[in-house]
Amino acid sequence: MSVLVGKKAPDFKAAAVLGCGSIIDDYSFSERTQGKTTAVLFYPLDFTFVCPTELVALDHRLDELKSRGVEVMVVSVDSQFTHAAWRNTPLEKGGIGPVRYTMIADVSHAITKAYDVEVEGAAIAYRGTFLIDKNGVVRHQVVNDLPLGRNMDELIRMVDALQFFEEHGEVCPAGWNKGNKGMKADAAGVASYLQENAADL
Repeated sequence: MSVLVGKKAPDFKAAAVLGCGSIIDDYSFSERTQGKTTAVLFYPLDFTFVCPTELVALDHRLDELKSRGVEVMVVSVDSQFTHAAWRNTPLEKGGIGPVRYTMIADVSHAITKAYDVEVEGAAIAYRGTFLIDKNGVVRHQVVNDLPLGRNMDELIRMVDALQFFEEHGEVCPAGWNKGNKGMKADAAGVASYLQENAADL
């Protein structure tokens, strides 16, 4: 599996269901995300089991992500029509309801392969999360196996860490959360940080 961190995020054009429910045939990743922090989340399939819990959890945190200027999208190998049907299915019947972010249809598997999250022999995606900076560079990547649902609060924490680094130029030590001190990326910085905070790590 490839590590995309530090590399340009693969560009793509695909059919999609927008957060308003409209279906379009020509969603352009590069155009929609230019100059924005972006979160791209892959999941195996619509109308499955762990997936709806993740997508509902993501929707519950969308306001937090939007307040940080993050463009959010999810990708699976289902068609845009299946995405729309799943959005139109209520939670109590196994649907995800009208989630407010974009759902990308990767029926050709080209996007899943470009991000190297396809399950070998199964033709579906692992649970891959990619955080991409305003210059289109992947800064965070995590891939879970199929049985392991993601923690969407961790995505918010990583957005905060990236934006803190971009704003202040300081790095984020282990367990860093918004509001915590950063650390100078030099020997004196780490010594000072550990002297004050080692017991809490």
